[in-house]
Amino acid sequence: MGDRRNTHVVEMRADVVVKRYRSWSYGQPEREWRALKLLHEHVPGVAPVPVSAHLDEDPPTVVMSRLSGAGLEGPITTDLADAIAETLARIHEAIPQPALTGLPPRAGDPVELLNQVRGWSVAPPDPRGDAVLSEALAAGADWVHRPTLEKSLMRPAPPVFGTGDGNLANYLWDGTDLRLVDFEYSGRSDRAFELAEVVEHVSVRASRSGMTRVLDRFELSAAELRRFRECRRLLALYWLLRIPAHSQRRPGDRTDILAEQATWVLTLL
Repeated sequence: MGDRRNTHVVEMRADVVVKRYRSWSYGQPEREWRALKLLHEHVPGVAPVPVSAHLDEDPPTVVMSRLSGAGLEGPITTDLADAIAETLARIHEAIPQPALTGLPPRAGDPVELLNQVRGWSVAPPDPRGDAVLSEALAAGADWVHRPTLEKSLMRPAPPVFGTGDGNLANYLWDGTDLRLVDFEYSGRSDRAFELAEVVEHVSVRASRSGMTRVLDRFELSAAELRRFRECRRLLALYWLLRIPAHSQRRPGDRTDILAEQATWVLTLL
């Protein structure tokens, strides 16, 4: 979900990638290996091919094939929007229900995320005199503590495979094919939450219009649409509280990321 840098070390070889885990409190190596095998069996070509796993070693290691392409950044063009939507739809639709039933819930599921955000909202970042940020933090704290919200997020939804991380850097594009990497936090999820994470991940901040084109390619039921809206608000608030103070500005960029996220949270709420 969040900033998971330094959770692993990646060694890029000529034809394979060796991933050594520094943290495995969420069962990251097992989750990744399980996901690679599942996707290779049911959706071949959408993710690296699983090569070998050494899950009992210290550190645990997973070896997978090396893919071409680079992580997405910048505007999401129409072609890219089509490719993202097609890839997500294949992942959501191709995994059979018996296989999904046997998966653990993805890390950072909606209720887990809600409890995390509720805890953070008790001691939010200092708004430092920023009226918009102050308003967004207050509105978010009120919304996230609604008594009916947890019950709403706990309501069962048709299961799909969840990748566990909506970071655009995990979408490798070579100009023709789009593939996914990084399944450390993957597991059983639902389509509304997965789509909400894709469009609300902080890496998408500069590409929201393009991600809207991705959403246009999905037909959500009325129940899914309600859940999507709630999950989207929750994820936007998560990132408002997650963005560290030292990252409020990117070098050479006047855009105040935190202030922009505050405005976006108010828009969604």
